[in-house]
Amino acid sequence: MPLADPLLEGFRRFQQQYFSPENDLFAALRHGQHPVTLVIACCDSRVHPPALMGSQPGEMFVIRNVANLVPPCSPDNQHASVAAALEFAVLNLQVARIIVMGHAGCGGIRALMQRSTPQDSALTRWLDIAAPARELIYRHHAAEDEATRLRRCEQAGILVSLNNLLTYPWLADKVKAGEVALDGWYFDLNDGTLWGLDAPSNQFVPLVCPLGQQ
Repeated sequence: MPLADPLLEGFRRFQQQYFSPENDLFAALRHGQHPVTLVIACCDSRVHPPALMGSQPGEMFVIRNVANLVPPCSPDNQHASVAAALEFAVLNLQVARIIVMGHAGCGGIRALMQRSTPQDSALTRWLDIAAPARELIYRHHAAEDEATRLRRCEQAGILVSLNNLLTYPWLADKVKAGEVALDGWYFDLNDGTLWGLDAPSNQFVPLVCPLGQQ
């Protein structure tokens, strides 16, 4: 008797939850999606935005890539998949909020800081989007220990992506008009804290404290 496939078993549980007569969520969703929020997150398997935020199918549009990066707008954009998904979310789905969500222990940011990937690799070219964050950390925090520098760069990378979002004119116009809000979040998977960017101070402050400190 073949072993059960855990992924198929997981899908069966999903099917029972969302396609049962008692809760046929997809009866409405099959006609279209209307997510309010776009989350740009890392593809790290430990960082799953719908699970982290308790989102139901249809509520959140998600773009995931290494180190949750947004490339700047460019006519010959080499990273068109992110730009295309961003354009679809903003202009077609008309999301009202965009969250760039970084996290502790990001392997992409570690590779960027250590320059540990081959120079001619696709990953190196991708991580170069966050090169300004690396330069900032080594310029102002070179004397700090490696763990602190990595954390600073993980958070600085969020700022790079937020700034790059505003290089897309059609998005910048919507932000200026108050139609789209931009947020930067940082998930510390060491203790479960969620940090958020405070725009006036340009610093990350706790949004959700660890269990036992709330």
